[in-house]
Amino acid sequence: MFLGYDLRRNAVCGSDLVRKRLARALRLTLAFSLALHGCHSEKTSTGPAVEFTKIPPAAQGGRERVDTIAGRVRNARPGQQIVIYAHSGPWWVQPWPDRALVPIQADSTWSTETHLGFEYAALLVDPDYHPLPTLDLTPTQGGSVALVTIVKGTGTPQFAPTGSLRFSGYDWGVRTIASDKGGTNNLYDPENAWTDAGGALHLQIKRKSGRWSCAEIFLNRSFGYGTYTVTVRDTSRLEPAAVFSMFTFEEWGGEQHYREMDVEISRWGDAASKNNAQYVVQPFFIPGNLFAFAAPPGTLTYLLRWESGHASFKTFRGTSTGAPVVAEHEFTSGIPTPGEAKPRLIFYVVASDKNPLQKPSEVVIEKFQYLP
Repeated sequence: MFLGYDLRRNAVCGSDLVRKRLARALRLTLAFSLALHGCHSEKTSTGPAVEFTKIPPAAQGGRERVDTIAGRVRNARPGQQIVIYAHSGPWWVQPWPDRALVPIQADSTWSTETHLGFEYAALLVDPDYHPLPTLDLTPTQGGSVALVTIVKGTGTPQFAPTGSLRFSGYDWGVRTIASDKGGTNNLYDPENAWTDAGGALHLQIKRKSGRWSCAEIFLNRSFGYGTYTVTVRDTSRLEPAAVFSMFTFEEWGGEQHYREMDVEISRWGDAASKNNAQYVVQPFFIPGNLFAFAAPPGTLTYLLRWESGHASFKTFRGTSTGAPVVAEHEFTSGIPTPGEAKPRLIFYVVASDKNPLQKPSEVVIEKFQYLP
């Protein structure tokens, strides 16, 4: 009897021991799982996050078109701030370069004015970050930029109204909205671009509402590779702060610096400069992407031959490409592919403290030509 009792008791004790060990193992497994979950939650909760609470419309930008953009930040470090860029052509810092750093409030919210764009980027930046006025490429995280969050503007994209004119056998759009091109406050008035009875194009800079109004036209189609020429009457008497340019440009070509290549006629505000013209493959600040020269008085014809891997520029005296050559240069690095780049002609004002523009001005373009 006693032996049977001892066996049963041992069996019961053995079962209790197994159950206790199983329960202990389950408790350990659960504790380990909770610990892992806790670590994961802590890791994700401490990472920074930026969200938008108010997003402006998707629209082509302009100096007069502003709205409020707002949001909140989670887990920002002390001293960090927000910088907003709006995408319309390049990425433009908002609302102005001297007001680009947006403080994060005590309740983790932020808010600022912005000019309109098709997309908006909110950068969470460290105290040593110095925002550039414009970016050719989409803002990215790294260095003093702790985080980048990008959203599309709300609604159907709105494009600015444009004027129209006929020049050299082509239909051109005429810019109507203001810009900061040249680093100053330039309006663009469609009345500043017109053709005369002989078919020549006149681009003018005039005073309007206390500011300079400029002129820009753009072809309504893209050509791609080929030869582009413009014949321009004497520009030797332009003030140092006036700029005339023929260039290629694609609004959505940021990954290739907007496929921009330029012939630019200007002294860039420096009256003493010996050079008043230059050929450029953007970005101009990369060594070898700019060739400056002195354009003489009189009518000149400017040529760009765009090929795969090559951009050849030439300037001729007179109205023919068979005339004597004034300057020439070939670029073989950083040449964009065509995409949807369109030719543009622009006459505008560049910022200059020493030699600000003093009076209205005009350039006359006799013809534009494209050959495949």
